[in-house]
Amino acid sequence: MDELRIFCENDRKYHRVSLGTPLSVLSEQICCTVYDDKNATELPVLAALVDHQLKELEFKAVVSHQVEFIGYNHPDGRRTYVRSLCFVLQNAVRELYPDKVLAIEYSLPSGLYCELRARKAMEDGHPDVYYITDSEIETLKGKMQEIIDADLPFHKYKMNFEEAGRLFTANNQPDKAELLKSIGKFTYSVYTLNGQTDTFYGPLVPSTGYLHVFDITGFNNGFCLQYPAEGNVSKVMPMKRQSKIAATLKEYSDWCSIMRVNGAGTLNKVISEGNAVQLINIAEALHERKYADIADQIYARRDKVKIVFIAGPSSSGKTSSSKRLAIQCKVLGLNPKVIELDNYFVNRDDTPKDENGEYDFESLGAMDLDLLNGQLNRLLDGEKVELPRFDFKEGTRHFDGDYMQMSEKDILIMEGIHALNPAMTPAVDNSRIFRVYVSALTSLSLDENNNISTSDNRILRRMVRDNRTRGISPEGTIMRWHSVRRGENRNIFPFQENADAVFNSALIFELPMLKYYAEPLLRRIPPHSPAYTEAIRLLKFLEYVVPLSPDEIAAIPPTSIMREFIGGQSL
Repeated sequence: MDELRIFCENDRKYHRVSLGTPLSVLSEQICCTVYDDKNATELPVLAALVDHQLKELEFKAVVSHQVEFIGYNHPDGRRTYVRSLCFVLQNAVRELYPDKVLAIEYSLPSGLYCELRARKAMEDGHPDVYYITDSEIETLKGKMQEIIDADLPFHKYKMNFEEAGRLFTANNQPDKAELLKSIGKFTYSVYTLNGQTDTFYGPLVPSTGYLHVFDITGFNNGFCLQYPAEGNVSKVMPMKRQSKIAATLKEYSDWCSIMRVNGAGTLNKVISEGNAVQLINIAEALHERKYADIADQIYARRDKVKIVFIAGPSSSGKTSSSKRLAIQCKVLGLNPKVIELDNYFVNRDDTPKDENGEYDFESLGAMDLDLLNGQLNRLLDGEKVELPRFDFKEGTRHFDGDYMQMSEKDILIMEGIHALNPAMTPAVDNSRIFRVYVSALTSLSLDENNNISTSDNRILRRMVRDNRTRGISPEGTIMRWHSVRRGENRNIFPFQENADAVFNSALIFELPMLKYYAEPLLRRIPPHSPAYTEAIRLLKFLEYVVPLSPDEIAAIPPTSIMREFIGGQSL
């Protein structure tokens, strides 16, 4: 056969193309256009889903396929753009600073936090940060723009195991070399750009000319690599200097370095060498120390603080954190009492609706703020109040004789999505409230220049928990995730810096643990499912992780946050 029959999802038509035609040529032949429906603008094609699997536009069709071309309006299009931009940054750093190594550390609200490190220090195993100046950042940005303006192509090819290992070692990327060794592949996909070779664990755009929207802004000891905002490809995400979140990420990164776990490769090595249980014990001890520290802060303000609000995004371990924090408060002589904020919903008929005419249960207007503020103030004044109970089946609120009154050593602990938003309690004296933000802020990376998404960590947590406790399929979890993230962006993330304390619920051993549970669930999702593309992406990500064994998982204590997701919790 000299011709193939390709079905294009974008125009819902079949097309005949020559055998071996690259997707880029196919896109041009059929004049494929990707639209941003929100802004009614045309977007460049960045990659494609071939039979629901993400491929670069260099991919050549040799059999019949179903193809969907995607742009920046698609999550995989955005990831493709960011990966490609990271390679341009890597290219510029190597040209300007041949004695330095780029480290892409973790995600910030405005982009990716990056540092330059001395090559000699990396060789010695002790990272030494190079403090880049504002003028050097401008030079680096200029070099990136020069590479982008040159419209240089990215090319993909295969390397064998030994060749790739030598390359990464020569590039002073020991974490990448260790990762390659730990997953045991015979061949490795790499990309070249302007004579340099590297890998970014996923497709790249065809050439650097696709990447005109970016910026670099100095931040802490390094800089933030900014890329287009979701929903507006014409400008980068605005710079938000959220110091508390950044400090928590930095603390976790430093702690990983102390433990000699600098990336997935070294973590795999620890597990493969039989040291997983020791790592579990140390990580859990760190969590306990952090809970105790937050309890100490609350106790130090006990004469004033009587309410502890806890908030965080989905699957951050807020429920377990509330219980463990309550235990630490009891150790100090305080008497925690729990009030469920969900009981303060307005009756369903009074719930506001979103732009689609659906009930918006995540809106602040879905809560009876007058009742909440009034009862909190009465409790703070020592009065007895009758707490409401919301019947979610009926959609109505009831009072069933559940009374509460606070004594001198009592402290209220309340958890909810709006708990960091001061608009939830405008009538309550703010000095009486201590706010805690809980999130799984992982800064563990795959290697030197490929970070691990906190969102990926949380969706795996949620998938395992929802399948175990709520009967929700992994497909259902994936399909709901966009809506969950949209609610977090609106109701939680803008208020992170209002927290008096930040608790990082990420555990260094959790991805190996989650792989054991999540991988079989993801493999159940069939190719025809709309969740299949995301399932394949997560499965490919988990390929770089060595799983814990059942015996090692059994060593996770019953008070661990992880038990909230996998079961066996004693809290």
